[in-house]
Formats: sequence, structure tokens, C-alpha cells
Amino acid sequence: MQVDQSSTSGDNTRNSDAERSNGTESHQPESPQQTSDEAQADVRENELNALLAQDREEISPNHKAGFVNIIGNPNVGKSTLTNALVGAKLSIITPKAQTTRHRIFGIVNEPDFQMIISDTPGVMDPQYKLQDHMMDFVWEVFEDADVLLCVVEGGATKLKAQGMEEKMQAAEAPLVIVVNKIDQMEQSQLEAVVAELSEAYPRAEIYPLSALNSFGVDELKRVLIEKLPLSPPYFDKTQITDKSERFIVEEKIREKILNHYKKEIPYAVEVVVQSFKEEPNLLRIHAEIHVERDSQKGILIGHKGAGLKRVGSEARRDLERFFDRKIHLELFVKVQHNWRNSDVWLKRYGYKRK
Repeated sequence: MQVDQSSTSGDNTRNSDAERSNGTESHQPESPQQTSDEAQADVRENELNALLAQDREEISPNHKAGFVNIIGNPNVGKSTLTNALVGAKLSIITPKAQTTRHRIFGIVNEPDFQMIISDTPGVMDPQYKLQDHMMDFVWEVFEDADVLLCVVEGGATKLKAQGMEEKMQAAEAPLVIVVNKIDQMEQSQLEAVVAELSEAYPRAEIYPLSALNSFGVDELKRVLIEKLPLSPPYFDKTQITDKSERFIVEEKIREKILNHYKKEIPYAVEVVVQSFKEEPNLLRIHAEIHVERDSQKGILIGHKGAGLKRVGSEARRDLERFFDRKIHLELFVKVQHNWRNSDVWLKRYGYKRK
């Protein structure tokens, strides 16, 4: 199991620039040790290039790869379906709407295909800048979709953003609509929903299922794989997500906050990993939880720190299962006033505007 580790190497970076004095660069003759080190580095680079070339040769000309981009209203089960298709819990899942804030790739790898499942925030009419940024991730799905996968549930088939349904109708990618949570529907209601969707989207293929109970998921997966175009893989074939280890940690902590707190607390929280250090048989993680007001900080910490301790203990257990090693997790709570409407803080947290 592999995640993108590109953002976890900063703690070990050293400055290797030449010494400078009064603006003049000082050049030192190369030592025999330096020459030997450079030769060894060249050998390692050549070996790596040879392995990469071998991997490319082993990819079948019939190999398929592509992006299956998921879209749907909040809380219809997009993340549950993503995890079911991928076979791993990458996207956090809670009963609360707007749990997913970023676009997350879950990568399914087999020798003859690579399917990238793109989970996105729920479709909404934004009320503040954070939600504006979240909707930017949603609109991106139309730019690179090889298959467009719309998830709906009974009684809520209309997308909650102006122009979204028209955009979906006009998309060139094949359109698949999933009617989720059929375990909560009567047969007559399901038939009415399917008939409504068939009339509204004549070109769509419609599949009823229950992502939570894995009913119908295997059939959907087979259909999605069939629709992928011929292509070499986009990611390393051992990789299961595009997100970094730090991102996984931040989301696991936020998931526990969403589960245990009500009202404005879950939506006013952002988690930032400040350090991620690997030691023999141990990951040592220092993370900050940012809230918008002092009162929220007190509620989150709880009486004698009990609330924060519960969040930390549950997150640590989940992370130990995910990383398959011991975790030392330290949590601190800080106040960043009105961060959800601050372009500066949103950019620091990884949200972007086009």
C-alpha cells in the first residue's frame, strides 16, 4: 500500500549551497570522496532508469487507464462508494454533509488496467469562501473525466448548483448514474426514481446499489473498467492515492471531530500536520487543529482535555491500522479567526481558486 510521499520529506532537507562570504562564492576542489559519491549516485540513477524502462516494456498495449470522476449532492454516499470501489478507506465518512473538502484520487490497480476514482465535495451553492474553493474541485471533474459518475439517492435527484445539470448533460464523457442507498427505498420508489432519471438523462446508464452494504458495487466496477480508454498507467502501479501521508493524517483527525462534535464546530475546523517524523518502528506526528473562535477552542478541548484526548486516541488507532506501525500523536488547538473567509489561510491550507 503506497501513498504519495512527496510532501513528507521536508523535515530532512539540508542546505547544500556553496559557502558564500561578502557575496563572493567560494569554490572548493572536489575530494576523492565526493567523486566516489557522485559515481555511486550515477550508478543508482542508471539502475532506476533501467527499472522504469523495464516497467514500461511490461505494460501491455491493451492496458486501460482513466479517470472515473464522481459528482453528487452532499451526503449521498460518494465517499462510501469511492472506498468500496478502491477497497480501502481513503475518503473519510461521517453522517454530516460537506465531510469531503478536497478532490481525492483513489487508485485501483490490476495488471491490465488502472482506474482512478476521483471523489469530490458535495455539490452546493457556496455560502462562504471555503465552500467556493470546495466547488472549484467539483467543477474540475468535467475537465479530465473519462467516465462521469453521478451519485444520487431517492427523493434527491437534482444537483444543488446552478448550471451543474446542464454541464453534466453536455459532457462528452460517458455518463453513469448510481442510485445509492436502495436498502432504504421501497421498490416502487426506486422504479419511479429510475424512470425520472432515464427521462432526464437519456444517454446515461443507471445502476441502483447500496455502497454501504457493497450490493451492486462489483457490477458497477466491471462496467466502469469496460469504459476506460486504452492508456498506460497515470500513477505508479503500487500507489493507492495521490494524497500524501500528511493529508491522510489530517483527514483522519478531522473525521473524529466530525463524529463527536455538533453545530458549528466540525465546519470551523482545519487540521494541519506540523511535523511527520519516521523513527524505527514509530511515526511521531505533531498536528494542530485550527478553529475560528476562542469559544470553539474550549469546546473542542473539553473538560480537563477529555474531548481532545478522545479525538487523539481514536485517530491514533485508525492511523496505526492504516500505516501498520506505532504512532505517537500530539494534538494542539489554535485559533485562526475567520479562516473560512480568508484567502490567505485558505491558500495555506491547500485550497485553490482558478
